[in-house]
Amino acid sequence: MTVQPRAVEADHIRTTCPYCGVGCGILAKVDGKGGLTVKGDPDHPANKGRLCSKGSALGETVGLEGRLLGPRVFGQEVSWEDALGVVAKRFSRVIADHGPDAVAFYVSGQLLTEDYYVANKLMKGFIGSANIDTNSRLCMASSVAGHKRAFGSDTVPGLYEDLELADLVVLTGSNLAWCHPVLYQRIAAAKAARPEMKIVVVDPRRTATCDIADLHLAIAPGADAALFNALLVAIADAGAVDLGYLSNVAGYAEALTAACASDPATTGLPAADLAEFLRLWTSTEKVVTVYSQGINQSSSGSDKVNAILNCHLATGRIGRPGMGPFSVTGQPNAMGGREVGGLANMLACHLDLENQAHRDAVQGFWASPTMAQKPGLKAVDMFRGVADGTIKAIWIIHTNPAVTMPDADAVAAAVKACPFVVVSDITAETDTARLAHVLLPATAWGEKDGSVTNSDRTISRQRSILPRPGKARPDWWILAQVARRMGHGQAFAWETEAEIFAEYAALSGIAGALGGDFDISDLASLSGADYDALAPFTWPQNPRQRGGRFFGTGRFHTPDARARMLPITPRAPQLLTLEHPFRLNTGRIRDQWHTMTRSGKSPRLSQHLAEPFVEVHPADATSLNIRPDDLVVLSNGHGRCILRVLISRNLAPGQIFAPMHWTAETASAARIDTLVPGIVDPISGQPESKAAAVAAALYPAQWFGFAVSATPLQPQSDYWARARVPGGWRMELAGLHAPEDWTAYARALFDLAEAEAATVIDTKRGLARIAFHAEGRLLAALFAGPEPVAVARDHLASRLNEPETAALAGRPRADLPDPGATVCACLNVGINTIRAAIQSGHALTVAALGEALGAGTSCGSCRPELAGLLTRFKLPEAAE
Repeated sequence: MTVQPRAVEADHIRTTCPYCGVGCGILAKVDGKGGLTVKGDPDHPANKGRLCSKGSALGETVGLEGRLLGPRVFGQEVSWEDALGVVAKRFSRVIADHGPDAVAFYVSGQLLTEDYYVANKLMKGFIGSANIDTNSRLCMASSVAGHKRAFGSDTVPGLYEDLELADLVVLTGSNLAWCHPVLYQRIAAAKAARPEMKIVVVDPRRTATCDIADLHLAIAPGADAALFNALLVAIADAGAVDLGYLSNVAGYAEALTAACASDPATTGLPAADLAEFLRLWTSTEKVVTVYSQGINQSSSGSDKVNAILNCHLATGRIGRPGMGPFSVTGQPNAMGGREVGGLANMLACHLDLENQAHRDAVQGFWASPTMAQKPGLKAVDMFRGVADGTIKAIWIIHTNPAVTMPDADAVAAAVKACPFVVVSDITAETDTARLAHVLLPATAWGEKDGSVTNSDRTISRQRSILPRPGKARPDWWILAQVARRMGHGQAFAWETEAEIFAEYAALSGIAGALGGDFDISDLASLSGADYDALAPFTWPQNPRQRGGRFFGTGRFHTPDARARMLPITPRAPQLLTLEHPFRLNTGRIRDQWHTMTRSGKSPRLSQHLAEPFVEVHPADATSLNIRPDDLVVLSNGHGRCILRVLISRNLAPGQIFAPMHWTAETASAARIDTLVPGIVDPISGQPESKAAAVAAALYPAQWFGFAVSATPLQPQSDYWARARVPGGWRMELAGLHAPEDWTAYARALFDLAEAEAATVIDTKRGLARIAFHAEGRLLAALFAGPEPVAVARDHLASRLNEPETAALAGRPRADLPDPGATVCACLNVGINTIRAAIQSGHALTVAALGEALGAGTSCGSCRPELAGLLTRFKLPEAAE
């Protein structure tokens, strides 16, 4: 076993980033000011010292503002003993009266593996139901299903280093530059070192990832299976099939027949671009196909995954250096959840819930009184069960389904009506937590101990850096305490995370003996000290295999040890109609994470894109009579959102894109999943989150406003969206009817009934500028008018709590240059600063901008945007 010292330099702790599934190593240190200093761990195999903007800002997100610090039962703070007793009694009563399937756990990829293991053990082995599912169902369940159908196990064959060893990397349904920035940096660095390396991006949108692409395939939404079917036909036609490897594979003929029946024209790609992609793929041996949510989040996501796997199996380009299919996950421990059986249709250690021998083995190891006999309800069906009363008690842990589930309004209504709802979280201020009967305070990232698994099977330790605040407790402890009070004390008697991990590792040995892939039994005798010093390692770790790749020799985890190629018939997403003519694609932005419970605390992460928006093609904007910065209403039969328009040629007419991060806590009407119907893949149960049909129309605002405040603002308008800034908050505002008294409105907005105000109000033109100050320092300011407000937003935010210097001008003085909207969040470099450097003639490349300003030199995620600004702002050369 490899170990590493807990402290690598004075007071630094080695731990793991809590954001995406890259699983970056971090060196963290308490800064003595309520935060942390954070830098990348140069020895961690995932990131080798690199961090993205979110990881770099982790130290700004650990404050206790808004933290849930004590248990609450029916709105009253109580002791842990009382809260745990209520949860145990209510769950036990529901089980006794209605059976084990009347209760459910909905958990999260934010859990550590030890937490996940305890939840899975309690639900499946002691309650006796499989009604435990995870929000990872929303991001990678189709990949799990595709892997199991093809390989007989949910196994990622390759390693991150394959991305650098490949001669061709295909990124499909993956904006890697924004969603997995460190992997993007690794690929970009490899391409810079080997310019002959080729990159293909398959995505309906032109994203930041296309900056390093040799070819961007702007595929029609949902047409991925047709593309890879065309590739399978091209593989056969080019003689690229590996006949030797095919002896280990069943179903080739049937898969090829189905592929031949597929129409490549449905991809919507120009013939030349399609032909170039087919030529590149078939003629390059070392090819890695990276796929993510654009593939998985589909009503036919499992088939799309298998269409990709078919091509790698047919060519034998799998499980060897520089080649293979590669699923990258969205959450920090989505893989750990898969490993412990956190999904409703799985058992721990990649064992099969529907296999009697596997069930018996796990039940025997746990010495449990019962065992779930059938798969439980997957996420979408789970909340439908809550809605129809089938589920009468639900425990939601570290996730916010009232925002993130499809048909989110219906989910929120179901949770609100459920007889008994328990929420474990770090805050009571989420859309879901507000609906709970019992709130349980859990530890947050910087306070947790345990382990996580990243997308290439590397298990890393997450170590606590900060003390537990108030009465917050680890999730595994909370679950185990409830289990004890339900009568299962002996099986849940752990005292430390190390004991749970050792038990889990021992169970994996049983799984390995049954032929499973997940076996880390080398670690079953791990001591507490060994666990504390555990270095990152890639599974499996057992006497038969330690680390490495899978399937290079063609032996799989199916009954006959052969892989399966599947015949794939492409299926289009739901039809557009005259009433709902736009195809809505949802996703993430560069500097925010999920519903911003953590990342929203960092002022610098809110400076790049501070407001919910929708990208619209110029042709559609014209047809809708929408101008830049207008507000747009998106709607369908499921929900309604109001978003700021961003007119963009990055997508095709008829397609729109909106991010998924905003909640009812941060905006008036931007919970984008209210528009996503509960249509799921029939195999994986994963929702179709990137193809909803919606209508779009101009929001008829009569006034617009922008406000900054040193204290939280109280929304007083039909439309609002708020974000953190250094020293306070900012808010965008709009309304259908202008206030009659702007000063009174501003006082209510800022809750400043007595503060001194400076005002400039033009009633005839509908303009208002109001600033409040005390002792010469700016407390808050409001700018409003009949058109979207044009002021120097970042400059105004920077003046909060500073000497009040002509704030009503809305612009900086000449001696206070305005840096403009933030482009580089890591080093806080604004667009105006970048423009000046470009137009000076001294910074005419991305590298030169980095040297001059630092922009793009930290996480690198803004480098594509810098390249675009160079094109936009570079002065034309003088004619000779």
